[in-house]
Amino acid sequence: MPALASARYGKDNVRVCKVQRDEKTGTHSVTEMTVCCLLEGEIETSYTKADNSVVVATDSIKNTIYIKAKQHPVDPPELYASHLGQHFLDTYPHITSAHIDIIVHRWTRLTVDGAPHPHSFFRDGQETRNVEATVSRSGGIALKSTIAGLSVLKSTGSAFHGFVRDQYTTLPETWDRILSTDIDCSWTWKPFATVAAVEAGVERFNKAWTSARDIILQTFATDESASVQNTMYKMCEQILDAVPEADKAGFSLPNKHYFEIDLSWHNGLKNTGKDAEVYAPQSGPNGLIKCEVARDVSTLAQR
Repeated sequence: MPALASARYGKDNVRVCKVQRDEKTGTHSVTEMTVCCLLEGEIETSYTKADNSVVVATDSIKNTIYIKAKQHPVDPPELYASHLGQHFLDTYPHITSAHIDIIVHRWTRLTVDGAPHPHSFFRDGQETRNVEATVSRSGGIALKSTIAGLSVLKSTGSAFHGFVRDQYTTLPETWDRILSTDIDCSWTWKPFATVAAVEAGVERFNKAWTSARDIILQTFATDESASVQNTMYKMCEQILDAVPEADKAGFSLPNKHYFEIDLSWHNGLKNTGKDAEVYAPQSGPNGLIKCEVARDVSTLAQR
């Protein structure tokens, strides 16, 4: 007999913008998010027996996302996700886990006449700050923080040589190349027992995000990269150093290729090697390199 192996449901792509106004200074802060909230629990009969009595309507989930954004801070998103997930466990006894995914879209304060403008912002990139939260009765609160879509490029300081060469290899070795990628970096927090534990020392989340971003940009710029693999490992080590409450850090990096163009066919025009100035950006295929670095593999295995 077939049986339901797993099930979760909820509301996706809920767009939320919260404006926080400081009445004393007249300064506004803006946070724009896209939220996904999926619920698990004793909901099998809604699938197997058409029993909707166990279903919290996805429209109600959407409304709750808005209400909790009004009732609680949305910065940092880790705290908001914890409050939102805990609400569903507190309100509905048959729900055992709430999975909250948040994408925070980038708005940067404008500078006008050399001063930060109190209520005007601009989008200075497609980079987002993401959070994945699972709030469960058995496991407490699990949080994963991510910097996603941070596009970077450097025109030198990257090499790739000494790799396997065989009958399938056409890629030449290089000691100097353009390195470009869209950085997705995440760090997984040690589990929190309660929302109160998340709230205690809540400044840890913004501090970790700032530290990780600074580490990524500085290491990318200054590392004499032997490979994308080695550079991302160095970044992971530094992030774990800077964020002591993180269990592991990881990267997913596409290697966005820029190929030299041989223009020698045109009157012997030199545009390769040390003479290269004009490149052809490639949309695909591209390399994709991933890794996770754990603080203590044996400790993680025990949990």
